[in-house]
Amino acid sequence: MSDEAGFGAATEPGGGFRKGAFGVTGSGDTSGFGGLVRVEPGGAVALHSTDRPYGGWFDEVADALTDAVGEATYAAAVHRVLVDRGEITWFVAREHLLTLVRALRDDEALRFELCSSVSGVDYADSGGPAVTPDRPRLHVVYHLTSMTYRRRIRLEVAVTAEDPHVPSVTSVYPTADWHERETWDMFGVVFDGHPALTRILMPDDWEGHPQRKDYPLGGVPVEYHGAQIPPPDERRSYR
Repeated sequence: MSDEAGFGAATEPGGGFRKGAFGVTGSGDTSGFGGLVRVEPGGAVALHSTDRPYGGWFDEVADALTDAVGEATYAAAVHRVLVDRGEITWFVAREHLLTLVRALRDDEALRFELCSSVSGVDYADSGGPAVTPDRPRLHVVYHLTSMTYRRRIRLEVAVTAEDPHVPSVTSVYPTADWHERETWDMFGVVFDGHPALTRILMPDDWEGHPQRKDYPLGGVPVEYHGAQIPPPDERRSYR
């Protein structure tokens, strides 16, 4: 078989990046992702901010947000802005998150009335640049939609696993309630001020957060009709 099919040299790690869904070498990657190269998205999240002008209405939103919160607050709150694949993301400090989302919801020039999604990401062992104290591994991603102007933006907040606290946005966006519960359940991000931050997918007495990268792949053994099925990472050697 050719390298493109996920065999041989195509799966060998190189340049600090791991190829294939599990880093498998020397045999077929049965996941079907043999050609996948696992990196932190573009490396751009860690390395740079997009220069202005961002293009189109992105600049209008950036200017309106700066005016709404003030230049000093904007400068302190926004670490970087990334425009990629026709989408824009503001990477913001957790201390200023509520100030920003209130302005994004209420300002006449912004009117991002809907928080359609809150989700988590764990960049530990991503195959890209190593996670360091100034590049926290846990990220919380917010998708905000303006029904008035038919626009969509993204906010992203990064925290460490040792201090995984982020202010809850439920007071601004009630739709975030169960989204934040799921992010807590799966990633262990603590949303301070949430009205009832409890498990939503796993049992209340579950230990750990299953979508963290240091959680055992496959979780726990599964019993099916009296047969014990081990987690996927114990069924064959992936590394």
